[in-house]
Amino acid sequence: MISGGARRRGLSATAALVGLFLTLAACATTPTALPAPPETGTEAPAQAPSPSRAPATEGQSPATLPGWNDEDHLAAFDAWADGCRVARDAASRTHCDRAMHIRQTSKPVTPSAARAFLESGFIVVAAQTADGGPGLLTAYFAPEYSARQAPDAEFDMPVRPRPTSWSRGEVMAVRADIEAAPATDALAWMRAEDLFFMQIQGSGYLTFEDGSRVRAAYAADNGRPFTGIARPMAEQGMLPANGTSGEAIRAWLAAHRGPEARAVMALNPRYIFFAMDPDDGGHPNGAAGIPLTARRSIAVDPAHWRYGDLVWISADGGNLRGARASYQGLVVALDTGSAIRGPVRADFYMGRGAEAGEEAGAVRHPLRMWRLVPRD
Repeated sequence: MISGGARRRGLSATAALVGLFLTLAACATTPTALPAPPETGTEAPAQAPSPSRAPATEGQSPATLPGWNDEDHLAAFDAWADGCRVARDAASRTHCDRAMHIRQTSKPVTPSAARAFLESGFIVVAAQTADGGPGLLTAYFAPEYSARQAPDAEFDMPVRPRPTSWSRGEVMAVRADIEAAPATDALAWMRAEDLFFMQIQGSGYLTFEDGSRVRAAYAADNGRPFTGIARPMAEQGMLPANGTSGEAIRAWLAAHRGPEARAVMALNPRYIFFAMDPDDGGHPNGAAGIPLTARRSIAVDPAHWRYGDLVWISADGGNLRGARASYQGLVVALDTGSAIRGPVRADFYMGRGAEAGEEAGAVRHPLRMWRLVPRD
């Protein structure tokens, strides 16, 4: 889906790409253990199949979670240990110190030691929606795009820097009006549909003609709410109802580049400004201020979750074309996004590049979530 992080993205980061549209983010494991929009999702699918209700794991060991035996416990341990310093509660900090001690004294940490740490150190608490039904999982990624230092017929959309007078929370002009203004200080030039998607993700990586690469990082937004374009595109017959994946939306925008595509993109009034940083070859920071881990990090609603929370997700039955059957495993809450709202809502970070983006754009799955709470 990405405020100072990957997720203060144009959506989000959270945020966030499925909802792109409706909701236009490896697990080191395969489908049963996180086998695995381009907009990150805002709306639940109308007819998404519902997974069975959460099993009675409340207050029990994580070993009672569905699919626990198939998890890559060492990869999960490493992902949590990499991000646990952002936790602010005393219990999580104590367990984080224990994880650091294990890393220092056990070289390498074994899968069995990682599993024992997780099973003995945490209990499970299920997250619940108001009606007890499933929530929604979407996904996001760090896009990589071509860019130009000067505009041409194809690369005609400027990457704009943060306005000098901008202040957080300020409500500015809508997307269409900003895009119509002269671009006297453009940081780069991109294809219109690429910039639109990068704004949804909140950051991205640009490659220029000379081979140089930079990271375009979130710098500011226009204070407008995110609006997905998948539903209106389906309602107007531009795309089939179950064909609104990120790739499908992007392909349509590219095929109709110009006034027609810009009118569709203008349905989302939210606009993101960027700053250019060196590309260090890694992953972007989430809102928690540390780099995301591909297929082990999620964006969540900070009203219901805390950065550094260790979370078990279980999501089956995606209904977009190209969707994988399921995602299940341990992830760490490190990001947030404007479209990520609710106690059972997550945006799954898939990684960098086109392959990650293709998969992220087909994620809109009914979701169950469990918080792993440190034992006293």
